[in-house]
Amino acid sequence: MEDKNTENLPKNPTEAQGMLIKAFYEMAGKEALPIIKDICAKQGRALGLKIRKKLPNNKLSTVAKNLSETFDPNHVKVITISDDKFQIQGTKCPFGLENTSRELCEAVMEIDHEYFRTAVSDKIKLSIIKTVAEGDSCCDTIYELKKDSE
Repeated sequence: MEDKNTENLPKNPTEAQGMLIKAFYEMAGKEALPIIKDICAKQGRALGLKIRKKLPNNKLSTVAKNLSETFDPNHVKVITISDDKFQIQGTKCPFGLENTSRELCEAVMEIDHEYFRTAVSDKIKLSIIKTVAEGDSCCDTIYELKKDSE
C-alpha cells in the first residue's frame, strides 16, 4: 500500500472542525461569520445541556473545574475559578485559528460562551482579552457571572 502524505492531518475532531471552519471562512469571508457563530452556539448549548445533567450543581466553579480537567496543561493555564469568575490563558488554539482574525475567534468561541450560559446561567458574560487568532502570544479569556444589578 502506498504511503499517503500525513502532513496537515488533524490530530483530533476539534482540529478537524477548525480546519472546516477556517476553509469556510476563507471561502465566504465575513458573510460566513453569522453562520459559524450560530452553529457553534448550537454546539455549545448541546454540550451545556449534557454537562448540566452530569454535574452535582450548576455553579460556575463546578462547571469550570470540570471543563478545565480536559485542558492540556502545556497550553492552557487556569488563572481563576470561582462562583463568579473563570479565567484561562492559552498559548495554542484547539481549533488552529492562530493568526486568522479576532472576529473568527469570537464566532467560534460561541461554543464555550453558550456552553457556560446553558450549563450555569444566561447571565454569563464572555470577554476575550487577547487571542492568538489576532496574533497575540496567548489567549486570555474571562467568563463572568453578572449580577442582576449589572
